[in-house]
Amino acid sequence: MLKETLAPTPNDCALPRRRADFATFSEAIDYAARSEKGLNFHDMRGTLERAYTYREMRTDALEMAQRLVASGIEPRDRVALIAETSPEFAALFCACIYAGAWPVPLPLPTGFGGKDGYIDQLVVQLQSSDPKILIYPPEIDEMAKAAADRQGCEGIDWDSFATRDKADAELPQVNPEDICYLQYSSGSTRFPTGVAVTHKALLHNLYGHASAMDLGTNDRVVSWLPWYHDMGLVGCFLSVIANQVSIDYLKTEHFARRPLAWLDLISRNQGNTLSYSPTFGYDICARRISSQSSVADRFDLSRWRTAGNGADMIRPDVMQNFVNAFAEAGFKASAFTPSYGLAEATLAVTVMPPGEGIRVELVEEERLSGARRNLNRPARYRAIVNCGKPLPDMEVEIRGEGDEVKSDHQIGKVWCRGPSIMHSYFRNQEATEECLIPSDDGKGSWLDTGDMGYMADGYLFIVGRAKDMIIINGKNHWPQDIEWAVEQLPGFNHGDIAAFSVEREDGEEAPAVLVHCRVSDPEERRVLRERIREKVQSVTGMQCLVELVPPRTLPRTSSGKLSRAKAKRLYLSGEIQPYSLAA
Repeated sequence: MLKETLAPTPNDCALPRRRADFATFSEAIDYAARSEKGLNFHDMRGTLERAYTYREMRTDALEMAQRLVASGIEPRDRVALIAETSPEFAALFCACIYAGAWPVPLPLPTGFGGKDGYIDQLVVQLQSSDPKILIYPPEIDEMAKAAADRQGCEGIDWDSFATRDKADAELPQVNPEDICYLQYSSGSTRFPTGVAVTHKALLHNLYGHASAMDLGTNDRVVSWLPWYHDMGLVGCFLSVIANQVSIDYLKTEHFARRPLAWLDLISRNQGNTLSYSPTFGYDICARRISSQSSVADRFDLSRWRTAGNGADMIRPDVMQNFVNAFAEAGFKASAFTPSYGLAEATLAVTVMPPGEGIRVELVEEERLSGARRNLNRPARYRAIVNCGKPLPDMEVEIRGEGDEVKSDHQIGKVWCRGPSIMHSYFRNQEATEECLIPSDDGKGSWLDTGDMGYMADGYLFIVGRAKDMIIINGKNHWPQDIEWAVEQLPGFNHGDIAAFSVEREDGEEAPAVLVHCRVSDPEERRVLRERIREKVQSVTGMQCLVELVPPRTLPRTSSGKLSRAKAKRLYLSGEIQPYSLAA
């Protein structure tokens, strides 16, 4: 299926660059295949293992598309793919596009939760997307096949799939308004919502992002981001195809073990580099460099022109530490490029113009929380990072509680509108209607992102998380998943648990869990707290703060639903008093 090549794909070629100005993504693949550029896969030490030109990828994709057709896959069918950073996934994803099917990238196993936890996670996402087939790496055959069997769909590893007979069929005509793929990167593992993105929306976002970044000649991308997350899938896979850019990949698990291999790859790149990371990626690299190391001898980061920041809240102190650590290697602070986006907008909503770097504003914490100013203590401020300007044709407004438009520097809900807004949540009309609000002017629906922020002189500042989302080290955790994990322990009911994030003394975020406790013995409470902590870690991989609180303590909305935001506010203000384990 895959031919070996010995040299990395080039940065430039004679084919004129087109910034994603295609009607469908299949057209984008066809055009990219006319160049010598492509995807380059490296091992843990950054050694090139495989250069995979777009021409080879297209050839393999067309063959795989005929195998999909021979397997009974029809247009609009879902094809679940385990998103390993590999040529096999790339070819299969594109094969689905050619066959008119909808690829559904799903995550690889992680180091926590164990085999059963991973199978359970796959099952709920398979139930939501309802695919005809799940195709996966041979290494996880046992787990993936078990999930497919529980869902009732076919499961096969991609090496075996590559030996199947091919059809000799005319592949369907794909239209711009057709769904291109389903994205589950930010979905709950228990209550998943697949974001349905059309070809038109995808390509418009890729065009807008390339324009905002001023993508040009001799540019090259380096990435370790996972392909089941929107920033990795859209920003560092689909975008490089649609904009004809060569890219160098490290697998995410390899970055976790050897993060500085990312910077080694960037140093060896002879072109202008674009590379993206959540805040924690920069933090890990800065911490790995000792004060005795000579970064200038090992790294050359002078050609890193776009160091993108996204996927979680951007911390200026971490970015400054990175500059301090790698300035001797030629890294420029102006390369930092904050952005804001979400899967429901395909990817990017706003991007900082090139060269402007990180800019912050200091905002009183009372303004951010909506609380009244405590005049008995000095004002406390938080640095809010400027996330840039809207992409071309993207409108961003800040709305109040009554959906009224707010003025500059007034905090409210972030709404956006444009051609790259999602089509819907797959088979979830209620959730779709909650976030897509028809406009009075007939120019398309607004997306209520659920995030809080404000505008200033055309720039967007994000001040809060999406609804109740907990984001730790760039990974999204739905509080329902944590609460559900605790509910599996004996003696707990739905509504007994509230999960949210809190800021630790070192400035990092950590999950906190408030739990209704019905036992009075101090030793039993200590044992219970440890059991809860272990259960949450087994499900999420995170150490969390567990507080036991009296029954009927957790607040509810007028409709009877648990109010996590109010629970957090009451806990931080001291109005919710946890039990003392010494009592």
